[in-house]
Amino acid sequence: MTIIVTGGAGFIGSNFVNGWVVASDEPVVNVDKLTYAGNLENLSETDSSKHIFVRGDINDIELIEKLFIQHKPRAIINFAAESHVDRSIKEPDAFINTNIVGTFRLLTASLKYFDGLKDHDKEQFRFLHVSTDEVYGSLLPEDPAFTEDNQYEPNSPYSASKASADHLVRAYCQTYGLPTLTTNCSNNYGPYQFPEKLIPLVVLNAISEKNLPIYGDGKQVRDWLFVADHCEAIKVVLEKGRLGETYNIGGESEMTNLDVVSKICEILDRARPRKNGLSYSDLITYVKDRPGHDRRYAIDIRKIKKELNWAPTRDFDSGLESTISWYLNNMGWVDRVRSGEYLQWIDKQYG
Repeated sequence: MTIIVTGGAGFIGSNFVNGWVVASDEPVVNVDKLTYAGNLENLSETDSSKHIFVRGDINDIELIEKLFIQHKPRAIINFAAESHVDRSIKEPDAFINTNIVGTFRLLTASLKYFDGLKDHDKEQFRFLHVSTDEVYGSLLPEDPAFTEDNQYEPNSPYSASKASADHLVRAYCQTYGLPTLTTNCSNNYGPYQFPEKLIPLVVLNAISEKNLPIYGDGKQVRDWLFVADHCEAIKVVLEKGRLGETYNIGGESEMTNLDVVSKICEILDRARPRKNGLSYSDLITYVKDRPGHDRRYAIDIRKIKKELNWAPTRDFDSGLESTISWYLNNMGWVDRVRSGEYLQWIDKQYG
């Protein structure tokens, strides 16, 4: 038995692949285009006898069909996506191409493969699509958390592209009988996250004595999910999820962006004090809010708890401590991943 993972050199995908190879004897075929956020170094310690890496684009339907024929997978898990909201506002084309058209190509190839399977193999096959809570839009402070029944109200090109992909996945299940599963997760954090996202950006800016940029008033609320918990939830959904269903995956850790940055500063004040004796919090700088910035996300995970007996194991404080420790102890990785393109993007975005 084999599974295919797309986007398995990115942040969440590489954490999933690394965990899968350690815990399972089942090989994984990892397809990744290796854009700016895909990094083979994330997989450097993965057992190569159970990990087959293929550099390729999910829009290359001939490649995907070839991999299906060659490896005869029992499942495909789609992590491949452009995921940074700020980039989607300035450069939406790549988000449409990868998140919508790419998912369509995967579905098309998967359906062709699925239709050719024998009855037993059809019963085993799964297409698992990894999505985001951002498709649901924004919540007011007093609103209940997002459930799987919330209507879609995406507010950025990124979330709109993921919402479109989610709808395509549902349509392929309803129309063609493709056995699909969809997961919508909250903000992930942990090792190997590309340094454009909030937590690694703030950690690395702080130790470089750079400003810590916070959009608007910093009171935007997010639910934070440790990446290893997310990966475990995906395994559970793949194994036990009901076909055609959506499962929300969250960390039950709502927090404002300002509180997250303040916690990072407190941890760094202890772990790596500044030479001038001041707190890293003195580096906090408020910048102009981004267009259409969602005010609050929150995830209701009662469905996955009740049906699949999954719940997050890592609280935010301990998860943040271990994440910061990982970055401080892996500055070689950081230096290599921060390419010229990354530096140009940060300069363009934050000035």
